[in-house]
Amino acid sequence: MENRILLIEDDVSISEMVVNYLKKEGFTLTAAFNGEEGLGKFFSNSFDLILLDIMLPNLDGMEVLKIIREKSSIPILIMSAKDRDFDKAIGLGLGADDYIAKPFSMVELSARIKAAIRRATKYSQSEQKKEDEVINFGNLSIELKNYTVTKNGVNLQLTSKEFDILKLFISNPNRVFTKGEIYSFVWKDDYFGDENVISVHMRRLREKIEDNPSKPEYIKTLWGIGYKLGEL
Repeated sequence: MENRILLIEDDVSISEMVVNYLKKEGFTLTAAFNGEEGLGKFFSNSFDLILLDIMLPNLDGMEVLKIIREKSSIPILIMSAKDRDFDKAIGLGLGADDYIAKPFSMVELSARIKAAIRRATKYSQSEQKKEDEVINFGNLSIELKNYTVTKNGVNLQLTSKEFDILKLFISNPNRVFTKGEIYSFVWKDDYFGDENVISVHMRRLREKIEDNPSKPEYIKTLWGIGYKLGEL
């Protein structure tokens, strides 16, 4: 079965290039050329991944991302000519799964798409197969079967990546993980060397689980080395 991709890109030449290449790779493409059109096609069809440009007319990519994330956990890969950490942080903080800067290699784009779909598929399968298990740590209760986390009885809205990062540390309480190791274990893919991806996801996770994110207790930072589960 071919994977279905929604491409939201206002540049016609880039859109045509991406569509033509990815079709040869075995994907089914649906193109939209502005934010409103993209949302319309998303809500009226079923897709496996979204390729989303940031600089869109009518409704910009960040707003599109925000709206989609309120309704779906579909993998979203941001495409943007703004290759700055600030833009990456905003995009990933709103729930994007990955980021690729223009101009990009079509080979790398295809590889990132396949990796994102593979991760989403494994996550979906593991969610169905996991045995019922609850791990308690401090005020947190982690339910592995349902992929849910509560703190003092209140449900925390963690993304799949945030949950997997927390699970990694909970399952390995004495181990220190570098950013590259976290990426390899959680994303289950080769590390592209973009440390900002890990930093943003870690910041978002801490904002949800820590009493004081600036002074984390659950996941400690070992400067220049990596991260380690705290000792509560």
